[in-house]
Amino acid sequence: MTGRMEVVRRVSGRRRWSDAEKLEILAEAFRPGVRVCDVIARREVSSSLIYTWRKQLREGTLAGVVPSLPVFAEVRVTEPALPAPCPSGLIRIDLPDGVRVSVDASVDEGALARVLSVLR
Repeated sequence: MTGRMEVVRRVSGRRRWSDAEKLEILAEAFRPGVRVCDVIARREVSSSLIYTWRKQLREGTLAGVVPSLPVFAEVRVTEPALPAPCPSGLIRIDLPDGVRVSVDASVDEGALARVLSVLR
């Protein structure tokens, strides 16, 4: 006796997806390195449903899911601190690495040059 068999790949009609299934499919579809079209074929779900569910997830209308709101940090802008004024006749040299050299106006130029060359 010979028989005939037919394999049906797609389920005809509407399919009901649970919220857990929707979230599972979304997590799979939008995982880094995964192509959404591959998940659509494997799970046999339409692309429009995937993107509708993603929109619902973002808006918080997918049942049982609270949308994550952006987190903001408070920032206060203040005036920069001004350096303290130098007493008259004092020279203050601030080097890029944070070293500060203070000398009197009557400093020996050669000595100052040797000190600065060592600090660089």
